[in-house]
Amino acid sequence: MFKRRLPMLAAMTLAALSGIPRAGIAGDVEIEHASFRHSGGSWSVDVTLRHADTGWDHYADAWRVVGADGSVLGTRTLYHPHENEQPFTRSLGGVMIPDGDSKVYVEAHDKVHGWSRQRLEVDLGARTGKRFEVSR
Repeated sequence: MFKRRLPMLAAMTLAALSGIPRAGIAGDVEIEHASFRHSGGSWSVDVTLRHADTGWDHYADAWRVVGADGSVLGTRTLYHPHENEQPFTRSLGGVMIPDGDSKVYVEAHDKVHGWSRQRLEVDLGARTGKRFEVSR
């Protein structure tokens, strides 16, 4: 019996040690796009996520904007699964990003895997970038 399990155990160990991102094998939330709009001293942020929501026990349940220093600048809680709406976009207003901060990160969370290792870096000085846009 052990001989039959050995190849599977070896494959799982190799995947764990190979540095393959968890999003590629474990179903983490994917951040597809973010849009940042500055107006009146604060920012409005739209984030598009993709996740294989399976119901109330496993779904993308939050995303957040994080400063370069690691401080959480705003969190958007998602209160229900989006099994039949993928990808989906949700917004958060009133995000206060300190003057002088030129880069922030978007992070996403699901109920099983926690905060995804995939973060989206957003250069607030650029109009567009890979998977983001900024308007002032």
